[in-house]
Amino acid sequence: MKWRGIRADTKEIVEISSTGKLISDIRVIEGEATGLPWISAGWIDLQVNGIAGYDFNGRQATLEDVEGVTRALHGKGVAAYLPTVITGEFERMRSGLSTIAQACRSGKFAADSIVGIHVEGPYLSGEDGCRGAHPREQVRDPDWNEFLRFQDAAEGRIKMVTLAPERAGAIPFIEKLVAEGVVVAIGHTMASGEQIADAVRAGATLSTHLGNGSQTLLPRHPNYIWHQLAEDRLWATFIPDGHHLAPPVLKAMLRAKLDKAILVSDCVKFGGMKSGRYESLIGAYVELREDGRLCTVENPDILAGSAYTLDRGITNALLYSDMDLSDAIDAVSYRPAQVLGATSLGRLEEGASANFTIFEMDDSTRALTIRETVVSGETVYRHPIV
Repeated sequence: MKWRGIRADTKEIVEISSTGKLISDIRVIEGEATGLPWISAGWIDLQVNGIAGYDFNGRQATLEDVEGVTRALHGKGVAAYLPTVITGEFERMRSGLSTIAQACRSGKFAADSIVGIHVEGPYLSGEDGCRGAHPREQVRDPDWNEFLRFQDAAEGRIKMVTLAPERAGAIPFIEKLVAEGVVVAIGHTMASGEQIADAVRAGATLSTHLGNGSQTLLPRHPNYIWHQLAEDRLWATFIPDGHHLAPPVLKAMLRAKLDKAILVSDCVKFGGMKSGRYESLIGAYVELREDGRLCTVENPDILAGSAYTLDRGITNALLYSDMDLSDAIDAVSYRPAQVLGATSLGRLEEGASANFTIFEMDDSTRALTIRETVVSGETVYRHPIV
């Protein structure tokens, strides 16, 4: 198989060939770029809760949910992702993890696109604001035996855990996770600077949706957002949907993290749905507004995830920050692959996974149109010709 386009990183016109699931050749072509799409390593989203009515965090996640999310993400340029299972009662979380694992064994579309599972909670702060839409009655202290049962249900696929380092027992828990090859992220926390430093020393390497999952009012300084921004050993994910972080805040935070900034969607099942009020297992009742803001009805200041996907996030990052196209694509491909330790992903190089996102960009609005998504050398989405 062969694909031709303009590399988003080097701006060279290339023809990329694959053999099986890997890139076998990349050839630079001389010629006119007019009419050619952009091509990049396949995009990776580290935080996806659902989309288009499909949900990993419903009362009973199904194989249809996993396939539905995967196919919808392919249409948005996402080649690989981490399904995200969030705080809840043990059996609901266990069931969701088991269903995702079953889908990965099925040999269908989800198998090559799911590169691990992200468990966000339940070991988070119980404080209002910090816990976000996570149910207060279900957040709890880390429990290693419980996590092992989660990992058993996931058949070893839990690759990332987001937790609050101030919870009792969190530091030794982090050490055990890291020893098992699990990426530890700090999130939904009100940890002190010392507690954050302890978590990093124990092996935490990432901040989950930094700037969110926090109290609505904070001391100017110090606070847990500044501490994480200033911690050079921490990567950080950001939700660039225009609602989680105001444009000037996103711009400043991306400047602070530079090449350790990663863009995620945090998309939930309401992504792509009509505006209105919906019942949700997470957050009770939520409202999706016409401008795309998704918040809890009880407290509109509390967001309930995002209704946008990475393509829209890249556009916003280009509009609101100093990022150029190469930098923004790096933040959804190479950098998340680095965090995961997935060295075959996020790169356009011979021998790397044949995952590509092929797209066009409007020069004035920066809006992206996905033309084709390729996973393991196979086209899983192609834009319909009108």
